[in-house]
Amino acid sequence: MSAKHPVIAVTGSSGAGTTTVKNAFEHIFFREKIDPLIIEGDSFHRYDRASMKDAIAEFAEKGKQLSHFGPEANHFDLIAETFKNYGESGSCKRRYYLHSDKEAEEHNARLNTSLTPGQFTPWEDIKPGSDLLFYEGLHGGVADGDIKVHEFVDLLVGVVPIVNLEWIQKIHRDNAQRGYSAEAIVDTILRRMDDYVHFITPQFSRTDINFQRVPTVDTSNPFIARDIPTPDESFIVIRFRRPDGVDFPYLLNMITDSFMSRPNTIVVPGSKMGFAMELILNPVIHELIEQKNKA
Repeated sequence: MSAKHPVIAVTGSSGAGTTTVKNAFEHIFFREKIDPLIIEGDSFHRYDRASMKDAIAEFAEKGKQLSHFGPEANHFDLIAETFKNYGESGSCKRRYYLHSDKEAEEHNARLNTSLTPGQFTPWEDIKPGSDLLFYEGLHGGVADGDIKVHEFVDLLVGVVPIVNLEWIQKIHRDNAQRGYSAEAIVDTILRRMDDYVHFITPQFSRTDINFQRVPTVDTSNPFIARDIPTPDESFIVIRFRRPDGVDFPYLLNMITDSFMSRPNTIVVPGSKMGFAMELILNPVIHELIEQKNKA
């Protein structure tokens, strides 16, 4: 952990409300005049899109499962090394995973390459002078043996839906956007399950602040759900690892229809998730920057 070069990691699986999270942090960085170094978790995958398909087949022939949730498909060591190096010196290397034709076009123009979606850009040294490192991805607080990524993070935030809601969103997204059959999507969920249990969920016991989306409609059978619960059909359960110093009366007063369910937990309407994140995280990040400036 570093006072001079802070590392913030937002960790969570698909369906966590990525757009809301990004918007909340962008607003905070704008207000605080922070220039962040943004690192995406996908850039630490071990395989590109084509190689991942081949690797899954090879593992299956050996009776093993391979998923993007586990260590065999990721460079956990490089995540830890990146966080450690940035915390010590404010510098590190970065690359990009190209999700779309638009991203490929932008980076090919910048690098004079001919990469396609599903591939990685080369590793590059970052430009000096950023205020903090901001990571968003699956493994911001992961641990595997001697590799303990969370030990190099100054603020670890978890954003996750309950698992049935996560599955509903995955099923709808993969079917609508990628054309996958219901059977293929269920196979992927099952293939990921062991890694999900051992490498994804343990992170949420290490987070400083955890935002969990809980629907208020019946999601007991996610495999037949016709639509995704809306924010208005959800609550956000926010758990603080260290509740000392949290001004709960202020939060309850500012967020309409919020309430406390435990001494370290506040519950807010789903539509207020972004607002709640900004109220809670803005002062925390402001303090990190003040400590950085003093250091």
